[in-house]
Amino acid sequence: MKRTADEIAKMRRAGRVVAEMHAETRAAANPGVTTLDLDTVARAVLDRRGARSNFLHYRGFPAVICTSPNDMIVHGIPGDYVLQEGDILSIDCGAIVEGYHGDAAFTMAIGEVSASAQRLIEVTERSLWAGIEQLRSGTRLHEVGRAVQDVAEKAGFTVVREYVGHAIGTAMHEEPQVPNYWPGTGGPMLKAGMVFAVEPMVNAGGPETRVLDDGWSVVTADGRLSAHFEHSIAVTEDGPEVLTLP
Repeated sequence: MKRTADEIAKMRRAGRVVAEMHAETRAAANPGVTTLDLDTVARAVLDRRGARSNFLHYRGFPAVICTSPNDMIVHGIPGDYVLQEGDILSIDCGAIVEGYHGDAAFTMAIGEVSASAQRLIEVTERSLWAGIEQLRSGTRLHEVGRAVQDVAEKAGFTVVREYVGHAIGTAMHEEPQVPNYWPGTGGPMLKAGMVFAVEPMVNAGGPETRVLDDGWSVVTADGRLSAHFEHSIAVTEDGPEVLTLP
Protein backbone atom coordinates (compact mmCIF):
# COMPACT_ATOMS: atom_id res chain seq x y z
CA MET A 1 0.00 0.00 0.00
CA LYS A 2 1.27 3.45 -0.88
CA ARG A 3 1.31 5.99 1.94
CA THR A 4 0.77 9.74 1.63
CA ALA A 5 3.38 12.27 2.71
CA ASP A 6 1.29 12.97 5.83
CA GLU A 7 1.15 9.28 6.72
CA ILE A 8 4.89 8.89 6.25
CA ALA A 9 5.46 11.95 8.46
CA LYS A 10 3.54 10.21 11.25
CA MET A 11 5.55 7.05 10.72
CA ARG A 12 8.72 9.14 10.84
CA ARG A 13 7.65 10.44 14.27
CA ALA A 14 6.94 6.89 15.45
CA GLY A 15 10.33 5.86 14.08
CA ARG A 16 12.10 8.53 16.08
CA VAL A 17 10.48 7.19 19.25
CA VAL A 18 11.77 3.74 18.34
CA ALA A 19 15.25 5.18 17.75
CA GLU A 20 15.14 6.75 21.19
CA MET A 21 14.10 3.42 22.70
CA HIS A 22 17.11 1.88 20.98
CA ALA A 23 19.48 4.52 22.33
CA GLU A 24 18.18 4.26 25.90
CA THR A 25 18.12 0.45 26.04
CA ARG A 26 21.55 0.19 24.40
CA ALA A 27 23.00 2.52 27.03
CA ALA A 28 21.39 0.50 29.85
CA ALA A 29 22.34 -2.97 28.57
CA ASN A 30 25.38 -3.83 30.69
CA PRO A 31 26.52 -6.88 32.65
CA GLY A 32 24.34 -7.37 35.74
CA VAL A 33 21.22 -5.78 34.22
CA THR A 34 18.14 -7.93 33.65
CA THR A 35 16.20 -7.95 30.40
CA LEU A 36 13.16 -6.80 32.39
CA ASP A 37 15.14 -3.73 33.45
CA LEU A 38 15.53 -2.88 29.75
CA ASP A 39 11.79 -3.21 29.20
CA THR A 40 11.29 -0.66 32.01
CA VAL A 41 13.68 1.73 30.28
CA ALA A 42 11.78 1.38 26.99
CA ARG A 43 8.42 1.94 28.68
CA ALA A 44 9.72 5.21 30.10
CA VAL A 45 10.57 6.44 26.60
CA LEU A 46 7.08 5.61 25.33
CA ASP A 47 5.50 7.41 28.28
CA ARG A 48 7.73 10.45 27.87
CA ARG A 49 6.94 10.75 24.15
CA GLY A 50 3.21 10.06 24.47
CA ALA A 51 3.49 7.02 22.18
CA ARG A 52 1.88 3.61 22.47
CA SER A 53 3.56 0.23 22.30
CA ASN A 54 2.73 -1.98 19.34
CA PHE A 55 4.32 -4.99 21.04
CA LEU A 56 2.47 -4.93 24.37
CA HIS A 57 -0.51 -7.35 24.26
CA TYR A 58 0.12 -8.12 20.57
CA ARG A 59 -1.29 -11.66 20.38
CA GLY A 60 -0.75 -11.73 24.16
CA PHE A 61 2.88 -10.60 24.22
CA PRO A 62 3.53 -9.27 27.76
CA ALA A 63 6.19 -6.57 27.18
CA VAL A 64 7.03 -3.47 25.12
CA ILE A 65 10.28 -4.85 23.70
CA CYS A 66 11.69 -8.22 22.72
CA THR A 67 15.01 -9.18 24.31
CA SER A 68 16.78 -12.13 22.69
CA PRO A 69 20.22 -13.14 24.03
CA ASN A 70 22.82 -15.35 22.36
CA ASP A 71 21.15 -18.27 20.54
CA MET A 72 17.71 -16.66 20.78
CA ILE A 73 16.78 -15.28 17.37
CA VAL A 74 13.65 -13.22 18.05
CA HIS A 75 10.64 -12.69 20.32
CA GLY A 76 12.41 -13.13 23.65
CA ILE A 77 10.26 -12.06 26.61
CA PRO A 78 11.97 -9.65 29.06
CA GLY A 79 12.37 -11.24 32.47
CA ASP A 80 14.90 -12.18 35.12
CA TYR A 81 17.71 -13.11 32.72
CA VAL A 82 20.84 -11.28 33.92
CA LEU A 83 23.12 -10.05 31.15
CA GLN A 84 26.63 -11.45 31.32
CA GLU A 85 29.95 -10.25 29.94
CA GLY A 86 30.37 -11.88 26.54
CA ASP A 87 26.65 -12.16 25.72
CA ILE A 88 25.18 -10.75 22.58
CA LEU A 89 21.67 -9.32 22.84
CA SER A 90 19.05 -8.45 20.26
CA ILE A 91 16.52 -5.76 21.20
CA ASP A 92 13.41 -5.25 19.07
CA CYS A 93 11.28 -2.15 19.72
CA GLY A 94 8.11 -0.64 18.32
CA ALA A 95 5.94 2.46 18.80
CA ILE A 96 2.66 3.90 17.55
CA VAL A 97 2.14 7.64 16.98
CA GLU A 98 -1.26 8.88 15.77
CA GLY A 99 -2.14 5.38 14.64
CA TYR A 100 1.03 4.78 12.60
CA HIS A 101 3.75 2.28 13.44
CA GLY A 102 7.53 2.18 13.70
CA ASP A 103 9.50 -1.04 14.21
CA ALA A 104 13.26 -1.64 14.44
CA ALA A 105 15.80 -3.95 16.05
CA PHE A 106 19.53 -4.19 16.72
CA THR A 107 22.02 -6.63 18.18
CA MET A 108 24.79 -5.53 20.52
CA ALA A 109 27.71 -6.93 22.45
CA ILE A 110 27.50 -7.01 26.23
CA GLY A 111 30.99 -6.02 27.33
CA GLU A 112 33.78 -7.84 25.50
CA VAL A 113 32.63 -10.59 23.13
CA SER A 114 34.43 -13.12 20.97
CA ALA A 115 35.72 -12.09 17.58
CA SER A 116 33.31 -14.52 15.92
CA ALA A 117 30.32 -13.03 17.77
CA GLN A 118 31.37 -9.51 16.83
CA ARG A 119 31.73 -10.56 13.20
CA LEU A 120 28.21 -12.06 13.22
CA ILE A 121 26.81 -8.77 14.51
CA GLU A 122 28.69 -6.74 11.90
CA VAL A 123 27.73 -8.96 8.98
CA THR A 124 24.06 -9.01 9.98
CA GLU A 125 23.94 -5.23 10.14
CA ARG A 126 25.72 -5.03 6.80
CA SER A 127 23.15 -7.41 5.30
CA LEU A 128 20.36 -5.10 6.52
CA TRP A 129 21.88 -2.10 4.76
CA ALA A 130 22.42 -4.14 1.60
CA GLY A 131 18.71 -4.97 1.67
CA ILE A 132 17.69 -1.39 2.36
CA GLU A 133 19.66 -0.23 -0.68
CA GLN A 134 17.28 -2.26 -2.88
CA LEU A 135 14.19 -0.33 -1.74
CA ARG A 136 13.97 1.88 -4.79
CA SER A 137 11.04 2.66 -7.06
CA GLY A 138 11.00 0.23 -10.00
CA THR A 139 12.90 -2.54 -8.20
CA ARG A 140 11.26 -5.86 -7.35
CA LEU A 141 10.74 -6.40 -3.62
CA HIS A 142 12.52 -9.73 -3.40
CA GLU A 143 15.78 -8.12 -4.47
CA VAL A 144 15.93 -7.15 -0.78
CA GLY A 145 16.18 -10.79 0.23
CA ARG A 146 18.67 -11.57 -2.50
CA ALA A 147 20.97 -8.82 -1.20
CA VAL A 148 20.61 -9.89 2.45
CA GLN A 149 21.29 -13.53 1.63
CA ASP A 150 24.30 -12.67 -0.52
CA VAL A 151 26.02 -10.72 2.27
CA ALA A 152 25.26 -13.28 4.99
CA GLU A 153 26.17 -16.40 3.05
CA LYS A 154 29.38 -14.98 1.56
CA ALA A 155 30.49 -14.46 5.16
CA GLY A 156 29.77 -18.11 6.00
CA PHE A 157 26.52 -17.55 7.89
CA THR A 158 22.94 -18.65 7.21
CA VAL A 159 19.66 -16.74 6.95
CA VAL A 160 16.56 -17.67 8.93
CA ARG A 161 13.64 -18.41 6.60
CA GLU A 162 10.66 -18.97 8.89
CA TYR A 163 10.60 -15.32 10.05
CA VAL A 164 10.64 -12.41 7.62
CA GLY A 165 10.18 -8.67 7.22
CA HIS A 166 6.90 -7.03 6.28
CA ALA A 167 5.11 -3.97 5.08
CA ILE A 168 4.16 -1.58 7.90
CA GLY A 169 1.71 1.28 8.34
CA THR A 170 -1.50 1.40 10.38
CA ALA A 171 -0.66 -2.13 11.53
CA MET A 172 2.73 -3.41 12.56
CA HIS A 173 2.61 -6.41 10.23
CA GLU A 174 1.08 -5.79 6.83
CA GLU A 175 1.35 -7.56 3.48
CA PRO A 176 3.47 -8.20 1.56
CA GLN A 177 6.10 -10.07 3.48
CA VAL A 178 9.79 -9.32 2.88
CA PRO A 179 11.87 -12.53 2.80
CA ASN A 180 15.50 -12.28 3.82
CA TYR A 181 16.45 -14.68 1.02
CA TRP A 182 15.74 -15.06 -2.70
CA PRO A 183 12.45 -17.01 -2.89
CA GLY A 184 12.71 -17.68 -6.62
CA THR A 185 10.49 -14.87 -7.91
CA GLY A 186 10.96 -11.11 -8.06
CA GLY A 187 7.88 -10.17 -6.06
CA PRO A 188 5.88 -6.95 -6.41
CA MET A 189 7.27 -3.85 -8.09
CA LEU A 190 8.28 -1.15 -5.61
CA LYS A 191 6.66 2.28 -5.85
CA ALA A 192 7.28 5.53 -3.99
CA GLY A 193 5.11 5.67 -0.87
CA MET A 194 5.47 2.03 0.11
CA VAL A 195 6.90 1.38 3.59
CA PHE A 196 8.59 -1.81 4.74
CA ALA A 197 10.29 -3.24 7.81
CA VAL A 198 13.38 -5.12 6.65
CA GLU A 199 14.78 -7.43 9.33
CA PRO A 200 17.46 -10.00 8.58
CA MET A 201 18.00 -12.72 11.17
CA VAL A 202 21.37 -14.36 10.61
CA ASN A 203 22.70 -17.49 12.32
CA ALA A 204 26.27 -18.53 13.00
CA GLY A 205 25.31 -22.16 12.36
CA GLY A 206 22.41 -23.68 10.47
CA PRO A 207 19.22 -21.80 9.59
CA GLU A 208 16.88 -24.13 11.50
CA THR A 209 14.86 -22.77 14.42
CA ARG A 210 12.68 -23.96 17.28
CA VAL A 211 10.22 -22.24 19.62
CA LEU A 212 10.59 -22.53 23.38
CA ASP A 213 7.82 -23.61 25.74
CA ASP A 214 6.77 -20.00 26.40
CA GLY A 215 5.32 -20.01 22.87
CA TRP A 216 7.28 -16.90 21.86
CA SER A 217 11.04 -17.25 22.14
CA VAL A 218 12.62 -18.54 18.92
CA VAL A 219 16.10 -20.05 19.22
CA THR A 220 18.57 -21.63 16.82
CA ALA A 221 18.06 -25.38 16.58
CA ASP A 222 21.79 -26.03 16.96
CA GLY A 223 22.33 -23.66 19.90
CA ARG A 224 24.69 -21.36 18.02
CA LEU A 225 24.50 -17.56 18.06
CA SER A 226 22.05 -15.46 16.07
CA ALA A 227 21.86 -11.72 15.32
CA HIS A 228 18.93 -9.55 14.22
CA PHE A 229 18.76 -6.05 12.75
CA GLU A 230 15.72 -4.13 11.49
CA HIS A 231 14.65 -0.72 10.25
CA SER A 232 11.39 0.70 8.91
CA ILE A 233 12.00 2.28 5.50
CA ALA A 234 9.92 4.37 3.09
CA VAL A 235 10.43 4.03 -0.65
CA THR A 236 10.74 7.57 -2.03
CA GLU A 237 11.42 9.09 -5.44
CA ASP A 238 14.94 9.80 -4.17
CA GLY A 239 15.61 6.31 -2.83
CA PRO A 240 15.06 4.63 0.54
CA GLU A 241 14.40 6.77 3.62
CA VAL A 242 15.08 5.01 6.92
CA LEU A 243 12.35 6.16 9.31
CA THR A 244 13.76 4.59 12.47
CA LEU A 245 17.04 6.49 12.64
CA PRO A 246 17.48 9.25 15.26
